[in-house]
Amino acid sequence: MTSKEGLLFGTAGIPHSSRERTTQSGIERIRELEMGCMEVEFVQGVKMSPQTARDVGNVAAKRAIRLSAHAPYFVNLNAHELEKMAASQERIIQTARVTALFGGESVVFHPAFYLKDEPSQVYATVKKNLEQIVAKLRAEGNRVWIRPEVMGRGSQFGTLDEVLQLSAEVDGVAPTLDFAHWHARTGKANSYNEFIAILKKIENKLGRKALDNMHIHLSGISYGPKGEREHVDLPESDFKYEELLRALKDYKVAGALICESPNLEKDAQLLQQTYRKL
Repeated sequence: MTSKEGLLFGTAGIPHSSRERTTQSGIERIRELEMGCMEVEFVQGVKMSPQTARDVGNVAAKRAIRLSAHAPYFVNLNAHELEKMAASQERIIQTARVTALFGGESVVFHPAFYLKDEPSQVYATVKKNLEQIVAKLRAEGNRVWIRPEVMGRGSQFGTLDEVLQLSAEVDGVAPTLDFAHWHARTGKANSYNEFIAILKKIENKLGRKALDNMHIHLSGISYGPKGEREHVDLPESDFKYEELLRALKDYKVAGALICESPNLEKDAQLLQQTYRKL
């Protein structure tokens, strides 16, 4: 995605108002709602045949909707059991294969849990696994971006710095910036100046090209001392989404902004409408 296309808005999964609960119908509904992207949710497993993936890609191409995918939740690249580690790698690889078939650009995933290990040790383990995943995909000619997500709980590997460092050190890896997660995890990161500081950090670490090809998650969020509790609708949350949108606009951030609020397309439209009025 180039900066010329600006920031596209869409939903995490099929909009609730779609006529059918199919990915194709979801894409058509996104176009009817005049939004520009959709994330295909494989969070309970990659259950899409190659033929269906190609059909999905054709529908998306005709409607000019950009697609990405979310890998299954059952991923832990710091698993202590070899079979769990191998299965975690395989779930990301399977997601990337299907994503490439439907012309998607990015695979988002929850990278790991610390499991009481030292964060530096976990980082090294996750990095090694990501290098192996990317090497296997590139050997197959798969160019999909692999995007670890900034996570919302202190028990989860995926601080802003960890995700940016991985993106700097491993070719083919780029960040998924979940601003609501980071706010919930830190209890801060919820003002225009803080959002600008995050964008500057990304630019300093990864270059302007990262801001021209961002993958952003956003929702309302409830949280406590340990971080994220659950996603909620934006109007029910203390998250200052208007200030974030202003920072994104002022910094000319391009890419995809995926709404993960429970009411999906209502908040996605709210975000898009607010952004366009700025």
